[in-house]
Amino acid sequence: MAGLWTTVIEDINSIEVNTVSSIFKLCLSLILGCCVGFERKRKGQIAGVRTFALISMGATLAMLLSIYVPQEYMGLKNGDPGRIAAQVVTGIGFLGAGAIIQMKGSVRGLTTAAGIWMIAAIGMAVGVGLYLLSIIATGLILLILVVIERWEHRINVGVESRIIRIKLSVIAEDIEGYREVLMRHGVHLTNVYVEYDYTGPVTRLNLVVLIRESTNYLKLFSELRQVKPTDAISMANQVSI
Repeated sequence: MAGLWTTVIEDINSIEVNTVSSIFKLCLSLILGCCVGFERKRKGQIAGVRTFALISMGATLAMLLSIYVPQEYMGLKNGDPGRIAAQVVTGIGFLGAGAIIQMKGSVRGLTTAAGIWMIAAIGMAVGVGLYLLSIIATGLILLILVVIERWEHRINVGVESRIIRIKLSVIAEDIEGYREVLMRHGVHLTNVYVEYDYTGPVTRLNLVVLIRESTNYLKLFSELRQVKPTDAISMANQVSI
């Protein structure tokens, strides 16, 4: 029994492609891909467990083929083990682009796209036998996606450019009241666009602001509504003005 395990471990650590090492590498890349995919699916991303697992396994298989072809047909010294694997880096970009969602100037999915690119690299690392490095890299990815994200929210890192649209039932002659409300909520006013309709009378304010993700929008809108007689308040992306 001990001799069998010794043989299996030797096959797994062999620099040549064999059945035992190939199965082990595919299973390991499957597990690592599932770990990252589970975290992404938990955040509601389209690319989840199955997607990341398949990407990781596909990169591993490409790496195995890249090593196997010169090993079996051209000799280890004459072939180029990196030729097939090099195409993974290029091809994975199409999947990454598909994970990015663009909605009226607001881009979502960049982190998932970066994760797809990274898990492909991890799959390639598994394919060449860098097991410990692959496991550590997966752990660091989860550290970034889980721990650092929580830290960002805790210290309120990150602001977004938005437009607060306010429709008033009066002709507004100043916006000082709105400036004070925005300052109390830590919202930075960068620009103002005003449209008057004297037949109404109606004033349409477009306040271009830098706002934190943790801002309480309901409370902010409630206080903005009390500044002047207000018919409607909404928020939009800057490019939709």
